[in-house]
Amino acid sequence: MKSTMEQNKTLEAVYNYWNDRPCNIKHSAKEVGTREYFQEVTQRKYFVEPHILSFAKFEKYKNKTVLEVGCGIGTAAQSFIENGAIYTGIDISDKSVEIAKKRLNVFQLEGNIFQANVEEIDNINDTEFDLIYSFGVLHHTPDIKKSISNIYKMLKKGGEFKLMLYAKNSWKYFEITEGLDQYEAQSGVPIANVYTHEEVYEILKDFNGVKIEQRHIFPYKIEQYKNYIYEKKDYFEYMPNELYFCLEKNLGWHLCITCKK
Repeated sequence: MKSTMEQNKTLEAVYNYWNDRPCNIKHSAKEVGTREYFQEVTQRKYFVEPHILSFAKFEKYKNKTVLEVGCGIGTAAQSFIENGAIYTGIDISDKSVEIAKKRLNVFQLEGNIFQANVEEIDNINDTEFDLIYSFGVLHHTPDIKKSISNIYKMLKKGGEFKLMLYAKNSWKYFEITEGLDQYEAQSGVPIANVYTHEEVYEILKDFNGVKIEQRHIFPYKIEQYKNYIYEKKDYFEYMPNELYFCLEKNLGWHLCITCKK
């Protein structure tokens, strides 16, 4: 078990990393904070990760209270609010929160976004949320069990918890362990844990009806992708769609998890 000093040092490293390079900050080459910038970020996000739309089901939460843990630069925030959700977002990164707030201002959207660490917060204005959503965030936290305990407290009875965690049994992780790929597109991330299905069930043992869907094998050549060119690696370019989707369902990098309190 880590000492308090070690835990604080790890948390500081996580904060500094994501504050210096907010997630998806380079999804557009336009000036950060402009309307055109945010439009390109959204387009790229849902083009490269189309499964987010079927997983999040933004349209389902009209007039529902939604808390997003790890709002980043506000792409999902915009989607939830535009679909009528009563939205609150938190993020450990001050810079991400600043950009996400600017996004809401640019599009004249109403939502509550502020800086917070889910390991340290278990109540927001005495609100019990209909949905707590966290996509690609909790595998970067030093103490995922504490984070999920706090999420459980803030969720309404019968409310949904949707989260994405990285999969250990995945094409991406096999590449990583064989030295064939970077751990992250943004290298040097302090924490990026991976999980088996069994570990997910254990972490979420207090929740009901845990369902896991495995998705997302990134098919594009990295250098071209960084320059906004979507050129697939040769073996994916010539692979039949049926085989690609079969691989994705069994070896996807994203564990898309839904459960209820």
